[in-house]
Amino acid sequence: MSTGLVWDERYMWHDSGNQFGPPSPWVEPTPHLESAEGKRRIKNLLDASGLTARLTPIPARAATEAELLRAHTPEYLSYIREVSERGGGNIAARATTHIGKNGYDIAALAAGGAIAAVDAVIDGTVENAYALIRPPGHHAEPGEGKGFCVFANGSIAALHAIEARGLERVAIVDWDAHHGNGTQAIFWQDPRVLTVSLHQDGAFPPGSGPATEVGEGDGLGCNINIPLPGGSGEGAYIAALERVVVPALRKFAPDLIIVACGFDAGLFDPLARMNLTSESFRRMAQIVKLQADDACGGRLVMLHEGGYSLHTVPFHALAVLECLSGHRTQVSDPFLPPDGSIGALEPHQAAAIDRVSDVLASLG
Repeated sequence: MSTGLVWDERYMWHDSGNQFGPPSPWVEPTPHLESAEGKRRIKNLLDASGLTARLTPIPARAATEAELLRAHTPEYLSYIREVSERGGGNIAARATTHIGKNGYDIAALAAGGAIAAVDAVIDGTVENAYALIRPPGHHAEPGEGKGFCVFANGSIAALHAIEARGLERVAIVDWDAHHGNGTQAIFWQDPRVLTVSLHQDGAFPPGSGPATEVGEGDGLGCNINIPLPGGSGEGAYIAALERVVVPALRKFAPDLIIVACGFDAGLFDPLARMNLTSESFRRMAQIVKLQADDACGGRLVMLHEGGYSLHTVPFHALAVLECLSGHRTQVSDPFLPPDGSIGALEPHQAAAIDRVSDVLASLG
């Protein structure tokens, strides 16, 4: 099989700011967790393992204003451009999301990288693709940046697939540890896109992503939230995929599956309290890939989102790309526990998944 990789050095030039944490004169500045180093370490491990040489490079390009406007308001784009041109700053109204002097251009390149991955898969240049892009996107709402996200990369790519490439249905599966609030907001009433978010209950944004938020109007039932208890491991995630996500994908029958591939549900991540390992992410990727094979001829695009443990995230990403490409490298993950996984399905986690199933069943 052929797997594409979107990568551009300019993604590493995104300026996320030099301080992470609440604004206070008593908080010593610390390097931002959404840093270039984390993504470079992924690319470096792909290179060192020999896997990059087996992947098909997909050149990134900047998303056009018209493409960005499919998901965002004109006022928001103007604001991002204005902040960028004046030298950078915070763009979020209710949080801290920093961009630098060229922030608009780099964020547009991230969204365009997602589009390029989708085009390569639809054109048959590659069977599937991974876009190693930043800044991330799934928290960005139509008129507001949030949670390190500037433009809604996955939503923009999905809308491109539908409105420019003629696909009828796209599914977005988001397994970042934090709720995909931006994706939900953009497609809240849109039946063309199935949005599924598996996330740590209550992590971020505060109060966002309960199971009862299922869409509205024509989009009723096309938004699925699976809030999992903190501490959930592989057993809970696999159960959620098998009991909720797979049946939903089979029912929806998408023409393309996009995965918002965050790794912050991994063990050791500083911004979440979940317990996945590289093998967990490999198994999750296998499940979604099988659904793509069954539903849409293997059309599968993974877009990089969160993941802030510098030591472990490269192994998570390598496992996913090994699954996509069908090539296993000689790299062994030194952070794996002896049995390769952490966390059997616990009763309270199963109950949380059952509540999602009950909500969906009530819709008919």
